[in-house]
Amino acid sequence: MSWPKIGLLAALVIVNIAFVIEWLRARRTHPMRDRPTVGDVLIGFFTDFFDGLGIGSFAPTTALFKFRRRPADELIPGTLNVGHNASAFIETVVFVTAVAVEPMLLTAMIASATIGAWLGAGVVSRLPRRAIQVFMGIALLSAATFFLINNLGALPAGGTAMSLPGWRFVVAVAVNFVLGALMSVGIGAYAPCMVLLALLGLHPLGAFPIMMGTCGLVQPVASLRFFKTGRFAWGPSLGLTIGGIVGVLIAVFIVKSLPLSALRWLVMFVVAYAAISMLYSAYSSRPAAGATTAAQTGAAPAQPGSL
Repeated sequence: MSWPKIGLLAALVIVNIAFVIEWLRARRTHPMRDRPTVGDVLIGFFTDFFDGLGIGSFAPTTALFKFRRRPADELIPGTLNVGHNASAFIETVVFVTAVAVEPMLLTAMIASATIGAWLGAGVVSRLPRRAIQVFMGIALLSAATFFLINNLGALPAGGTAMSLPGWRFVVAVAVNFVLGALMSVGIGAYAPCMVLLALLGLHPLGAFPIMMGTCGLVQPVASLRFFKTGRFAWGPSLGLTIGGIVGVLIAVFIVKSLPLSALRWLVMFVVAYAAISMLYSAYSSRPAAGATTAAQTGAAPAQPGSL
């Protein structure tokens, strides 16, 4: 194994040790108010099972959370990053050690995404509820679009290279910085990262360790921010962790592959519905024009019959 890969795995272990320590500290600063339910565990199991097969977990989990109305919308980004971190750790170790993509490209893309996540999570962890609803609604619509493109067979096929020289390297690293920041809002990196690398000519197999490694380091780093502010849900996070570990181990080491076309269509419709629901929630919670004007002027809004 190359030294860059060894360094990446060492960083992965160190960051996840910090993740566990800060999660335990968050128990004191932001006490647990709910417990994981059977539904939380099942969501973690199924979403991370299919995540291990390449579908992605953020969008389906967000959709299921929205259907259950648990947790609150503003807690979903933090819950996704915290709850799916353990399965991302397992996937990173498996794919980084198994696939021989260029080490420099792998480490540079993951490092840029990690920096983006740290900066992005610092912003998202303080956003108001309505802003998060808008961002996540857009994120879900983007995910549904990628599912549709994939289902229609319109994604770029990719090339045969396992490295990206020159300007392609620079573009890949820069765009992955943005994708890392967007993961803090709940936008999964799998589909956009795969499209990016395919357009730049990388072999589809080479995208997997980069995608998995990105999530493996981005999620614990982003979670450190969410632990500080308490913007995550304890019960669902624990449920996702418990179910997700089992699901991803079965997917990666036992099942390994399944015909997923029909499932992708189902996920697309579910995610699209959840996107519309999230955006409607944001629209419904907007302040009324009269209330906004009154708040700005310091006057009470007029009551019916008072004129």
